[in-house]
Amino acid sequence: EKAWIALEKDKNKPKQNRALREIYPPGSVFKVVTAAAALEAGKVKDIDAATDTPEGWKIPLSTLPMKNHSGGCANASLNEALRISCNSVFAKLGDDVGRDKMVETAEKFGFNAEQFTPVRSSASVYDKNADRGGNALSSIGQFNTATTPLQMAMVTAAIANDGKLMKPYMIDQLRAPNLDVIKQNEPEEMSQPVSPENAQKLQAMMENVVSNGTGSKADLKMSGVKVGGKTGTAQHGEKNAKRPYAWFISYAKTDQGSPVAVAVIVEDAAGVGREDISGGGLAAPIAKAVMKAVLKSRG
Repeated sequence: EKAWIALEKDKNKPKQNRALREIYPPGSVFKVVTAAAALEAGKVKDIDAATDTPEGWKIPLSTLPMKNHSGGCANASLNEALRISCNSVFAKLGDDVGRDKMVETAEKFGFNAEQFTPVRSSASVYDKNADRGGNALSSIGQFNTATTPLQMAMVTAAIANDGKLMKPYMIDQLRAPNLDVIKQNEPEEMSQPVSPENAQKLQAMMENVVSNGTGSKADLKMSGVKVGGKTGTAQHGEKNAKRPYAWFISYAKTDQGSPVAVAVIVEDAAGVGREDISGGGLAAPIAKAVMKAVLKSRG
């Protein structure tokens, strides 16, 4: 009883199932959802064509320009913008797509609804009532956007699965004491957030992030295996006063399909300087280890 009470009082919430019950600002990993929305809405057809995005693109209803953390974002293509994670390009795309279409795409991936695995997962959030400025910020994983790690794993899995999102479940089968199978869970399609053609464009961009961009530490360098990913460093606390969250989402794909999709969040990077906290630096190596273990287990 004493141990239970101590756990209940622990501010770090060690009993909390963070994968299902905690929601976090996703930061730049959400940009893959915005990219999907832009492709589905026809706002981008060629992922390597320049976008009409000035460096200092103004946030709607604000005098503030959108800040980028890397150079080369002016008129960057969608492919290049994902590779170097340009805020301006994706905020403008979210504004071009519009709030309602952004909401529609996010909800096709599972946002704004609880998931049951059968354990209940908290609903991830994309604001359905945001003004233009709020929607632009939401499109880069800021403002009110919040997600469970499960939700971002679902996004990644759907992209790797050529646009088809499968219903998540924890238990493969339930057996009686004599080992008779009482219940067998079967794969079940949940939705088709993006077309196969657009999913393959997203895969090409995510694989470029790992091969040539911020996600290089997740590259398995295994023959016949392609790895796609996206880094994210999400603000935390009022005026970003707390240590940021480090995100990485990824999948590994072989000629037999994609057996693994991963979402990693490092909530409190103890012992690491604030300026060294990044999804590519901290979360990507964890994702790499998980993907490698899954591929090895499959022979």
